[in-house]
Amino acid sequence: MDLGTLSRKLTLTFRRWSGRRQLEMSDSEDDDTPQLSSHALAALQEFYAEQKQSTNPGGGDKYNVGVIEENWQLSQFWYSQDTALRLAQEAIAAAGEGGRIACVSAPSVYQKLRELHGEGISVYIFEYDKRFAIYGEEFVFYDYNNPLDLPGRIAEHSFDIVVADPPYLSEECLRKTSETIRYLTRGKVLLCTGAIMEEQAAQLLDVKMCKFIPKHSRNLANEFRCYANYDSGLDYET
Repeated sequence: MDLGTLSRKLTLTFRRWSGRRQLEMSDSEDDDTPQLSSHALAALQEFYAEQKQSTNPGGGDKYNVGVIEENWQLSQFWYSQDTALRLAQEAIAAAGEGGRIACVSAPSVYQKLRELHGEGISVYIFEYDKRFAIYGEEFVFYDYNNPLDLPGRIAEHSFDIVVADPPYLSEECLRKTSETIRYLTRGKVLLCTGAIMEEQAAQLLDVKMCKFIPKHSRNLANEFRCYANYDSGLDYET
């Protein structure tokens, strides 16, 4: 059973249990309703407390990489702290002073940029997961299936660099995400995706594989690489 199914079952059980408590239903009514032991109820309450914290982080911690937990059903795998830092530094260097940065399906990079520089840079996060709407006006809802369905406030060719990490290792996902990238960027592209996507990435975005190898907080089976279409500092690291 996946986490989403388990959560739904626990939610239904908790609601039905709460309803019985509130209405003081007799033991003869709704006998098929599952009963929660005190231990199970405590675990459920702890689960929801953790979920609330992960979706509504506050204070100075809201930009920490990992403060919003990965949702594997959305193919979310966060970068390691070192990788997020290196990519954020590269984005700053490539954008230049006063430059604008777009993070497309790359929330770890956005979070590290904000953690490092506060309000001193212009950066937007384009993301399907609406938990990231906690970042206010810098959050742009984004579904790669509709690559150009963007709000009017996002002008064409308005970002000095686009950092993108398509959620799926498929030609379709990369192709559609590439439409978004080409629309947003003034020229520079920093793409992070699987090594198996090298040929398609070159064809779609004219990017080349860098020497720097990105790492994730969890070990993934697929080898990931970075690709750039400019003289990137990531190409001078092994």
